[in-house]
Amino acid sequence: MEWHVSDAQNLQLIDQTIGTHHVSPSQYEVVRRVIYATGDLDYGSIIHFSESALPSGAAALAARTTIIVDVPMVQVGINPAIQGSFANPVYCSLDALTRPQKGKSQAAWGVETLAQRYPEAIFVVGSSGVALATLVDLIELGKIHPALVIGVPAGFLEPAVLKSRLQDTMIPHVRIDGTKGGVVVATAIMDALVDLAWQAYGQQAQAIS
Repeated sequence: MEWHVSDAQNLQLIDQTIGTHHVSPSQYEVVRRVIYATGDLDYGSIIHFSESALPSGAAALAARTTIIVDVPMVQVGINPAIQGSFANPVYCSLDALTRPQKGKSQAAWGVETLAQRYPEAIFVVGSSGVALATLVDLIELGKIHPALVIGVPAGFLEPAVLKSRLQDTMIPHVRIDGTKGGVVVATAIMDALVDLAWQAYGQQAQAIS
């Protein structure tokens, strides 16, 4: 991400407001970027990372692992950072060719189709609770083993339960406890992760390419 003076000033204000925190430097970078994108300081306490979430995600990005997103807004939001760094392929569930099915949304069927093709992908779900449910079902059945799941759809009922189920898996993931979340949050998390991965692996990736 290209930063301007106003961006740095806003991030400094966030740092001053949050003060002391108890997360790692890389996790804090993700948190502050989400707060900056949303203007909501609550995210300082409700974003949760599994133990290996960021290292696993960064390594997967450096390996040019496929990224699967649930809606076009996430794809559009993360594409500049992805194309400016590791150039991972990014597929949207709504673009996946699936046969008409009953009982699930197009996003859910698309995620299931793409997950079967790319079982170790990075999955970013920012809008569709049904897509996250499908993803969690596949993980619990042992059919896929994602490198990272960013599961942050907003909602009052099902999404909150799904995030709890995601917590119980052994899959590296980033989630939000409670009802908040959404596309802006998913995009901010992914953009921060790309920047962190580029700092760690960028020179290596440039040498390979």
